[in-house]
Amino acid sequence: MHGIDHDLSEDEALRMQAIRIELIKRILKAVPNDGHTEPLQGLFLIRHSLPKERSHTLLKPSLCIIAQGSKDIFFGDSCYRYDAFHYLLTALELPTISQVTDASEDRPYLGVRLELPLKLVSSIILEEEEVMPRQAVVRAMDVTPLEPNLLDAVLRLIRLLESPNDTRVLLPLIMREIMYRLLTGEQGVRLRRLALLGGSTPDIVKALQRIRQDFDKPLRIEALAHDLGMSVSGFHHHFKAVTGMSPLQYQKQLRFQEARRLMLVENLDATSAAYRVGYNDASHFIREYKGIFGVPPMRDVQRLRETVASGSE
Repeated sequence: MHGIDHDLSEDEALRMQAIRIELIKRILKAVPNDGHTEPLQGLFLIRHSLPKERSHTLLKPSLCIIAQGSKDIFFGDSCYRYDAFHYLLTALELPTISQVTDASEDRPYLGVRLELPLKLVSSIILEEEEVMPRQAVVRAMDVTPLEPNLLDAVLRLIRLLESPNDTRVLLPLIMREIMYRLLTGEQGVRLRRLALLGGSTPDIVKALQRIRQDFDKPLRIEALAHDLGMSVSGFHHHFKAVTGMSPLQYQKQLRFQEARRLMLVENLDATSAAYRVGYNDASHFIREYKGIFGVPPMRDVQRLRETVASGSE
């Protein structure tokens, strides 16, 4: 999948290459050192000069594009690999594991993440008269070959960083175009279905909201399925079809990411963090934490602090 523009004419491929070259230059200028910046609300530019270890994050609904390098996203039991020739789209807030796989000092990884304004997506859909195909459940994330018009719109969005006087007028227009390009592209059905919450998806979205709201409390699958008007087996099937993981796996990811934040940002010890996220047995919490992050809690937090400190030097 690397190194080619899928199904593009020679003129389109040349256009894509020119857009990428300019995009690389603009990201390098906006992010002169490793790290990320948010120059516009919901727009993140990322740079890494070395491949990175796997990192856990709660990924909001986003369009993710790579200008240079490649990345793996682990979601549930699947691995999504993408590069400068593909984009990743997620339309629900999901716990994921990411890993930059191709980066160097000479050719740093350069990425763009744009959070999706789902209200804008919905408004565009409602203006159309096209009937959406019937499809009960869709996966919340996928990777698709990148199209010239979508990449061009993203580049014009980033150009606004050097034209602040144009931003007020042009930003809404370009954002609308990007959402339109997504809706009319290969992932259009997925985005439409999740934005309008069709089929069985609204029940799963409600379940996600309930689990996020009460992530520190025991998860009662039978009661949750009953409240949604679903059987337990049907609830499990649809939940995994959309999120790639079971409800308990989803809750566990939320718990441990919050525990990590509490220890890193609020300086809680492992036992206190465990209680805050719903674990009454600190030893059980530490064992499961090590299983997810590879090392015990405090060693992991120390490693993260050292990484942040070295990156700021």
